[in-house]
Amino acid sequence: MRKVMSEPLTDIASRFSRYLSRLYPHNALVIFTRECAGRPRKVAGARDIVGRVTIDELEAIKKTVEIGGIREDTARFGGTMRRILAIRDQVDTLLVLVPKAASADAIDPAEVAALFGIVAVSIRHQVVQASPDYLAESRAASSERARTIAELTELHEATLTSILGTLRSHDLDDRRSRITASETALGALIALQSVGAANRALSEEAVTTAFARLQGELRPLLRHRHVDVDYVEPPADGRPLPGEIAHAARAMVRAIVLAFSAQTTLSRLRIAWDCDGDNVLIEIRDQGPGTIDRNGISRQLYGRLHTLSGRLDIETIAGWGSRVALTIPLDPPAARPNDHLLSTLNPRELEVLAHLSVGKRNRAIADELGVSESTIKFHVASLLRKLDVANRGEASAIGIRAGIVPGQTPTETTRSQR
Repeated sequence: MRKVMSEPLTDIASRFSRYLSRLYPHNALVIFTRECAGRPRKVAGARDIVGRVTIDELEAIKKTVEIGGIREDTARFGGTMRRILAIRDQVDTLLVLVPKAASADAIDPAEVAALFGIVAVSIRHQVVQASPDYLAESRAASSERARTIAELTELHEATLTSILGTLRSHDLDDRRSRITASETALGALIALQSVGAANRALSEEAVTTAFARLQGELRPLLRHRHVDVDYVEPPADGRPLPGEIAHAARAMVRAIVLAFSAQTTLSRLRIAWDCDGDNVLIEIRDQGPGTIDRNGISRQLYGRLHTLSGRLDIETIAGWGSRVALTIPLDPPAARPNDHLLSTLNPRELEVLAHLSVGKRNRAIADELGVSESTIKFHVASLLRKLDVANRGEASAIGIRAGIVPGQTPTETTRSQR
């Protein structure tokens, strides 16, 4: 179970499926959570089943299972009626299994639910904390889904519009046939156009909604500090935030507010969000001693900002206060070769790759990171496998092209005035 939860979120369904296969034999497994904006379905098992499972099917099953409940029954799943085990965890994440033939060795469904509870909480934790792994996966999935929907929409809109034009021609006979076909094509066109709206509802948050959720999350952190907080809301007509950006922004603001709270005195905070059309702009400032831990904030935010190509600006004025500003692009940068492979590396493997990129050997990397040489050998072997390369030189080339170097931090300007 530790291995199931500790590796990147991308393959958590496959890892959990392998773990469960000995205890509860199954043909397919689907985890469904709307918290993962980019990839709400996490699947493993027979492609002819999981490849056909739709969001509508999962929503329909979810409605029949109360929170904390278990359902063993038949349901439409993957386009046909199948025997399923559905579990809806306390954090409102759904697990659906298609069991194999009954086995005397299979564990009780309640035990499956207990194991899934651990996985569901782990997923929620990664999403709420906006881990770099989650952000990379979510951004890649959101971009790919939006691109595919756009291409299909353009293709089918052109086809359906052409059909409508033909059917509406006065040169055709059989008025009733024309009307029926015209209505069918028009209905299909409307349904197709609604796909984009459904995608936005699944993967985006209104900027005002994201900010309201932030306020709710900050109240428990500041409850006992007696701090006056001035919230400056973003414009109501601001551009919606991709789900991963909303989660990341809230997680980073929480970390910054905790850093401000670590000062000996803190009486007033100003938290402002804005949107310039291309970026979400966040500013946190106080009227305090100006002693926030700049390096600590940079280290905490590095992974998330690097993944999202964000920028950090920190200013401190002794005796007057501090200011931290974040600029987070709403759109992903142009894809670079191997970006999808780099997103599979965990933070330690990225550190090792950074040192490989400047030609360091295992012993030097081990000394730099304070670990054993055998540990570095393990990380090198793992990243070579994940990057699908044969040697250190090829891995270094990928790191160099991606701009990964030792000690790299997000674009940061730190000005200290005394």
